[in-house]
Amino acid sequence: MDRDALKALLEAIIYVSEEPVSVTALEKVLSDAPREELRAALQELVATSQAPGRGVEIRLVAGGYRMYTKPEHHERVRAFVRSQRPPLRLSMPALETLAVIAYKQPVTGPEIHHIRGVDPSSALATLLEKGLIVTAGRKPVVGRPILYRTSKEFLLRFGLSEVGELPTLKEFEELARASLGDLQPVAPEPAPASADAPAATEAEKEAADVGNA
Repeated sequence: MDRDALKALLEAIIYVSEEPVSVTALEKVLSDAPREELRAALQELVATSQAPGRGVEIRLVAGGYRMYTKPEHHERVRAFVRSQRPPLRLSMPALETLAVIAYKQPVTGPEIHHIRGVDPSSALATLLEKGLIVTAGRKPVVGRPILYRTSKEFLLRFGLSEVGELPTLKEFEELARASLGDLQPVAPEPAPASADAPAATEAEKEAADVGNA
């Protein structure tokens, strides 16, 4: 397979994939292409996609390659997408809880409670439901509280390759507004009678649905 044909095939695979495509996955599918040639073709494809005049580009995000619209087109593309379906909205309590998890992960519900000063159970349930966080086992302390961390969906929503790329807290809020839609100070949901047990039950159910990032 010549280089141009290989790049065209790589582009097609990345285009149809709903998840970022890792180099390992590409190597398995394109086992007939030498590893060095495949990686070189992939690098050329990424470089070509980032040239001026292209509407989409291929980026390395969450451990794999995925197509994204160009930054200069974000506002108009976002306006179009919002006209087609409602944006994913988060209340301020949910955003604050997400920020704590993002910067302190892995972190437990009681630890989030200590930092924010309010019961995080409702916010945790919302974030788990939206797939922005997942459970990460239990902390080896008394009571063995559940640990939470951000998910692959979180990386995808914010266009990050890894959590180490997280911006400052102020930049995070601005990024959240752009990625998740305008944040509205909605009224919090009624807190469960127990601070920890309902969150643990919800987390265990969501862990099976969301899966590890």
